[in-house]
Amino acid sequence: MITVLTGGTGGAKFVQGLVRVIAPEELTVIVNTGDDLTWWGLHVSPDVDSILYALAGLLSRERGWGVEGDTFTCMERMRRLGAPSWFQLGDRDLATHLRRTELLASHTLAEATAELASEMGLHTCILPMSNDRVETCVLTPGGELTFQQYFVRERYRVPATGVRFSGAERAQPAPGVIAAIRDADAVLIAPSNPVTSIGPILSVPGIRDALRETTAQIAAVSPIVGGAAVSGPAGELMKAQHLPVSMAGVAEAYADFLDILIADTADRLAPVSDPCDVRTVFTNTIMSTDDAKAELARVAIASVMPAGALKPQ
Repeated sequence: MITVLTGGTGGAKFVQGLVRVIAPEELTVIVNTGDDLTWWGLHVSPDVDSILYALAGLLSRERGWGVEGDTFTCMERMRRLGAPSWFQLGDRDLATHLRRTELLASHTLAEATAELASEMGLHTCILPMSNDRVETCVLTPGGELTFQQYFVRERYRVPATGVRFSGAERAQPAPGVIAAIRDADAVLIAPSNPVTSIGPILSVPGIRDALRETTAQIAAVSPIVGGAAVSGPAGELMKAQHLPVSMAGVAEAYADFLDILIADTADRLAPVSDPCDVRTVFTNTIMSTDDAKAELARVAIASVMPAGALKPQ
């Protein structure tokens, strides 16, 4: 069994690659929920939905989020009615949020996620990091913003001076999260933003300890290529958290539990310091095609598992 920690569009692509290499039931996915928000009265869980849609073959290839071929009639109508519209919800995507919100009236977030996964015909265990609300907040000179305000509304054009995770100190890992880490044959950290995609997961008490204590090998895929983020605000937010924007910075973020860092070949000659006493594997980490996603997954699995240890897809 492989457990992967993930968030964001890079994480969804990496999970798509993993299930092209190993059987879906051999994988447990622990997902960031620090980006969750209430929008039009609905509970929206963007990173959980990206994993659901990616595994169900529904994820939009063009946008990297939401449902392929979706329309936005409801959003346009809401805008005309005076409702806020800076956070986009497609019409088919909206059904997921309606269903989740309905389920949350009598279920936890983990139970609602499992129900949605079952309704989409998935065989992979998908676990939100916590049933408790943990909100990623970005500190700026003009005040504090939620992650979605910073990322979507402001398009990360305002300077970030720090990040905090509101509510993390009171949160508990969702049922199954600690066991999935401690009992895994291997743990993978997706090529996600180490600050706002993986950081919220690590902020939940007990999860970081489980990563330190597991006997499984832990490998992280760097989202930094050639000294810059592949996409999004990872570079700016790493600077805000005083991490170098480099594979060394990624290794530093996970230094207390990481065994292996998988970095892009473009960084082999990059002028960075040695990444924190971990073994480094260089490969192509740009997942521009399905074959590239699968190849990165193969490299990641091979770095932590003996050949033939898992049931192939």
